[in-house]
Amino acid sequence: MIVAVLDANVVVSAVLSPAGTPANVLKAWRAERFGLVLSLAILEEIYRVLHYPKIAVRHQWSEAQIRTFVDLLASQAVLTPGILNLSVIADDPADDRYLECAMEGHADFLVTGDRLLLNLGVYQHITILTPRAFLDVLQV
Repeated sequence: MIVAVLDANVVVSAVLSPAGTPANVLKAWRAERFGLVLSLAILEEIYRVLHYPKIAVRHQWSEAQIRTFVDLLASQAVLTPGILNLSVIADDPADDRYLECAMEGHADFLVTGDRLLLNLGVYQHITILTPRAFLDVLQV
C-alpha cells in the first residue's frame, strides 16, 4: 500500500473546502487508498492552525469538533516516534518535521502545498507532491 504524510496545510485546506482537491485526498485516505503517517508535531500544528481566528471563523467548528477531528487523525494514522532530527530546509526549519515524519514512517510520498518542500521534489526515497499530483498517482 502507498504510504503518505500530509502537510498540515493540506489537512486544514480540506477542512475549509470540503469539495476541493485536499478534501479529495482525505476522502481517498478514508477510502483506504493509502496509509497515512503523522507525528505528534504535525497533529499539534493541525490543532493549532484550526484555532487561528481567521481559520476558525471559516470552519465554525467547536472545540469539541476540532478535538474529535484531530483525535480521529491520531487514532487512524500511523504515528511516528519523533526521534529523527533533520536539517534540510534552511529557510524554514519547521518544514523539516514533515521530512522527519516521512523518513520515520517509511512514507512513499509527502503531500504538501509548501513551495520549499515542493522544490525538493524528492528527498531520499520520498516523492514530494501537490495534492492534485498525489490524486493523479492514486488515480482518483
